[in-house]
Amino acid sequence: MTYNLRYDNEKDGVNRWDNRKEFLLSQIKYFEPDIFGTQEGLNHQIKWIDESLSNYKYVGSGREGLEKGEYSAIFYNSDKFIVVESKTFCLSETPFEISKGWDAAQYRVCTYALFKESNSGKKFFVFNTHFDHKGDIARIKSADLILNEIKRINSTNLPCFLMGDFNLTPDQSPIQKIRGEMLDSRIVCSTKPFGPEETFSDFDICKPPVKRIDYIFVDKKNITVTKYATLVSIQDTRYPSDHYPVLIKCKLKN
Repeated sequence: MTYNLRYDNEKDGVNRWDNRKEFLLSQIKYFEPDIFGTQEGLNHQIKWIDESLSNYKYVGSGREGLEKGEYSAIFYNSDKFIVVESKTFCLSETPFEISKGWDAAQYRVCTYALFKESNSGKKFFVFNTHFDHKGDIARIKSADLILNEIKRINSTNLPCFLMGDFNLTPDQSPIQKIRGEMLDSRIVCSTKPFGPEETFSDFDICKPPVKRIDYIFVDKKNITVTKYATLVSIQDTRYPSDHYPVLIKCKLKN
């Protein structure tokens, strides 16, 4: 699952974090994803989710270093999986220093983890990211950087997932570039996708979602996607976030 949590912003009024966090948590608990990547969560939001989910742990750090700034965290069911290695790098010209890249408006990061399934011993990589919302060059360069890092880090071609809020629609060139290297899980799913294609609602329940900007990509050889869903949930006429989470079910071929 990939889920943009919407950062805790007091200007959100009735949609502020404290008014929706319990609903968001109940949604995660109901669907029980083995792995879920979050975007925008601030340290106190990530810590609260971590403390509220007894059988999950997470990896990742704030985009401005340690606990500062928004996270692209990866939560995992610790009863099923072990983290072999993990790191967070910046989407910039100097990815292993705290830095803002190219024409980006904000600091942006990617967190990755190598997981091992406890029962089978199977290993796989998960990369989770959040692209800039303004910088056109930054989004192009971020796609290049992550694809290159995946090749470098995953040198033995283990199963690999890339997920997140890319702030790009499917027709834009960075998404097309990623699709050249990996598979869009919505397109390759063996069953009909469930829910709307679009993933961003801006908290407006009176209008249909406006664009698809959240994705889960899988590598071309090692993963079969069997189910894909865009999850639309409403409670007390409010959404749990301004994005819909995307959930897939899949099988590792090896």
